[in-house]
Order: sequence, then C-alpha cells, then structure tokens
Amino acid sequence: MWDEIGGGFLIGAAASLLWVGIGRISGMTGVLSSLFLVMDSGRHWALAFLVGLLAAWPVMQAIGYSTPINITDNTGLLIAAGLLVGFGTYIGNGCTSGHGVCGMGRLSFRSFVATLTFIAAGIVTVAMMNAVGLSL
Repeated sequence: MWDEIGGGFLIGAAASLLWVGIGRISGMTGVLSSLFLVMDSGRHWALAFLVGLLAAWPVMQAIGYSTPINITDNTGLLIAAGLLVGFGTYIGNGCTSGHGVCGMGRLSFRSFVATLTFIAAGIVTVAMMNAVGLSL
C-alpha cells in the first residue's frame, strides 16, 4: 500500500512541479511529441523529463527496490496493444497521464470523459481477454 501512495505522491508532485515551474502539462504524449518539434527551441524540458523517467527504474533497482513485472511473451499481443494505445492516444488527444493526472486535476470535462473512456476500454479489454483465454 505504501508503494502505491508514494508513487501517487511522486507523480502528483512531478506533474505539479512541471505545471507550476514552466506551465507545461506532464502528459507523456505531449512530452514525447515535443521532442520531435524541430523548430521548438524550448524542448529541453521534455528531454530532461524523459531522461528522468527512464532513469528512475535503474536507480530504484540500484538502491535495492524490486517489484515483479509480468509482461507477456506474445509478440503479436504486444504489437496490437501498442498500436491500439497509440491510436487511442491520437483520437483521444492525449494519454492517461495527461488526461487522468493533469486534466482531471485541472477539472477538465474533456479529461474526465477521456479518463472514463480509458477505464471502460480497459475493463472491456480484460473481459474479452479472459473470455478467449488470453492473459498477460
């Protein structure tokens, strides 16, 4: 339970710091897409954010923290999941971190709808996978 509370606190603190510090929303779609904007000279924050995100897991492992991560070996399932998440992010104009953490924190109606849609899609996906006998 304390891992979840600590993780939630860190996510909220990082999102708040980015918003208050430089006025940016910490949705990963926006962070990653800003890295590819050639004309945007102010994208250094996104690179720093991404590096910090990628460095967090090795740092946690180095200090002795471990948790089991179970991901499927089914390559087709991973590709399909990645494509569906990418498509959903595109049509939803953002991802779970942007809408679920930052948008809902700003009381955005669009983000409430998007987050409810993400949750409903997750429930349907798990139910369908269970029905056909697939599991992660």
